[in-house]
Amino acid sequence: MKKVMKGVRFTPKNYSDEVEARIQHYKREGCKLPSRHLLRTEEQLAGIRESAKINTALLDYISANIREGMSTAEIDHMVYCFTTDHDAIPAPFLYEGFPKSVCTSINDVVCHGIPRTKEFLRSGDIVNVDVSTIYKGYFSDASRMYMIGEVEPEKRRLVQVTKECRDIGVRAARPWARLGDIGAAIQEHAEKNGYSVVRDLCGHGVGIKFHEEPDVEHFGKRGTGMLIVPGMTFTIEPMINMGSHEVFIDQADGWTVCTDDGLPSAQWESMILITEDGNEILTE
Repeated sequence: MKKVMKGVRFTPKNYSDEVEARIQHYKREGCKLPSRHLLRTEEQLAGIRESAKINTALLDYISANIREGMSTAEIDHMVYCFTTDHDAIPAPFLYEGFPKSVCTSINDVVCHGIPRTKEFLRSGDIVNVDVSTIYKGYFSDASRMYMIGEVEPEKRRLVQVTKECRDIGVRAARPWARLGDIGAAIQEHAEKNGYSVVRDLCGHGVGIKFHEEPDVEHFGKRGTGMLIVPGMTFTIEPMINMGSHEVFIDQADGWTVCTDDGLPSAQWESMILITEDGNEILTE
């Protein structure tokens, strides 16, 4: 008879013996490992994928309807209605006091821009729309950039290079690599193109909660940081500035993050699942 250990929570192993052997190998080498609860079960992944389908469909809906002259409050209304019509919940709404269902960040706003009735999209703007969805208790997260009307070439290039940074980061997110590999790859591409990487904000684990471990920084050094293990789900969402990487939070609302020098910033975000032979993009 097995001895019952009070207060100890047992969970079934949801990954292969080969993965377990690799984990033990890297543990012996002293690598920083993710907690086992961050390795998703098939049941969890099924729920996360359903949430992600709604999140991606929402971004497609925004892509088809965003336009010059609309207010950011209209975007918020679209997000709320689409999400609730799909029996889901906008994750940002009232999260730690955030007052809206979506983040809309224009030009020099890096992230967490709050939609407003008197803030309108104008020709020449670049805007990030960041949506997150809760469906039956499972979370998903992604953002896209939009260029409104006639956008100057310098801004267009920033948006394009930022998307390339996101894609490079996704390609670097492979099983048995390190989180520092992702950050290093993104930083190298951004700086090669004359841009800087925001350092005060990062990607994050997501799926069972809105924000979980690990932090996924978009700068760094190869071969450092937590080991990337099959079953992890997290975002890669580089924020790339045209000028300095320094940012500040607007004290008027306590949320809006802006570039310190007033130059534009861009961001693209995907949520991925680490698999045994690479990764699966869940949202983009």
